[in-house]
Amino acid sequence: MISRRRFLQGGATLIGAQAMSAAAQADLPAPTMAPAGTERPPPAMPGIRTVTTLNGWSLPSRMRDGAREFHLVAQPVAQEIAPGMQANLWGYNGRSPGPTLQMVEGERVRIFVTNRLAEPTTVHWHGMPVPNGMDGVAGVTQAAIAPGDTWQYEFIARRAGTFMYHPHADDMMQMAMGMMGCIVVHPKDARTMRVDRDYAFLINAYDIRPDTQVPRVGTMTDFNTWTWNSRVFPGIEPLFALRGERVRIRIGNLSMDSHPIHLHGHSFEVTGTDGGWVPKSARWPEVTVDVAPGQMRVIEFIAEEAGDWALHCHKSHHAMNAMGHGVPTMLGTDASAAQSTLRSMVPGYMPMGANGMHEMASMRMSLPDNTLPMMSGQGPYGPIGMGGMFTLLKVRDRAVQGPLENDWYDGAGAARARKI
Repeated sequence: MISRRRFLQGGATLIGAQAMSAAAQADLPAPTMAPAGTERPPPAMPGIRTVTTLNGWSLPSRMRDGAREFHLVAQPVAQEIAPGMQANLWGYNGRSPGPTLQMVEGERVRIFVTNRLAEPTTVHWHGMPVPNGMDGVAGVTQAAIAPGDTWQYEFIARRAGTFMYHPHADDMMQMAMGMMGCIVVHPKDARTMRVDRDYAFLINAYDIRPDTQVPRVGTMTDFNTWTWNSRVFPGIEPLFALRGERVRIRIGNLSMDSHPIHLHGHSFEVTGTDGGWVPKSARWPEVTVDVAPGQMRVIEFIAEEAGDWALHCHKSHHAMNAMGHGVPTMLGTDASAAQSTLRSMVPGYMPMGANGMHEMASMRMSLPDNTLPMMSGQGPYGPIGMGGMFTLLKVRDRAVQGPLENDWYDGAGAARARKI
């Protein structure tokens, strides 16, 4: 039989996250919604080099009663996947994924979660060492957070590293709808694991059929929209670095598939997982790292080579938009004889794919509403011919004033492949 003293000592862990009274809710930090554009409100952590979330932002926090406080709001969100395509998702504080939570090793963290969904939810702190009662598993460590309720989680950020948060209540529905976010715990000593540039993003995927806006949550493998932070190329922000800088990229995967993430022009080392930092003696050089479902991988490298370098998933279907997996292979087929007949039945029909599919990247084709071409984006030499999980690392020899999104590397005087 458990003693009264031991019960009281362990009460916080046994009870875990708790529903709050109306009086307690009156003193919550105001829930900050996603800012317009790509503005990133910095957390209040003097001396800490904060993380840049691709197409995302970091949630402001406040210090109160010795704890860093955040306020997450689970809610439906309208999300732009890329220009020309919108989706109705679920997320936090106005966006999917939700805002990145940045904190410092050793801090007490207090997180309020308000549920504005139509069904119960929880939040699980994926990879973080927390008391059992704070683990966020509905029915196991807590009752689910009912619609309209606010619950409080509180724990010590015991280990520096990169983690994720997501529901553990109706997982298939809620995660398939985009409910997830990134957590960064900075080392207590700001000199530890320092880098010049620090980026983060989460991998997720959707099955959103043309002319629709809601993902098909029952899909297990046949996804057609492979995303980073619920965005696809050309809607994914590029990464920037100056030559000689040390760059860190934190990659979390909450999709249903593994993703070999490949960087052009540089080799890197895996320096961290959601289990912690990898000792230097255990690292090796790589150009591709496979990130399995539920994993976080942190890579670091020196930006030695100036240029515009591709960063993408190396599963070829994952670097395409709105993939139609039932499309027949037309390679080597002459469909010109049937073209007039087909156009009489399907106005505007164009035979595609007889000589490959790259022509789709350069043609302005008529598409159904609210969908994207499989390949999109223009570079300085023509169509890029990629989509999905693809963006660019832009390394420069000089400091550039203003955004670099449309600043293409000219490589004046450098060798370049050419027609002969």
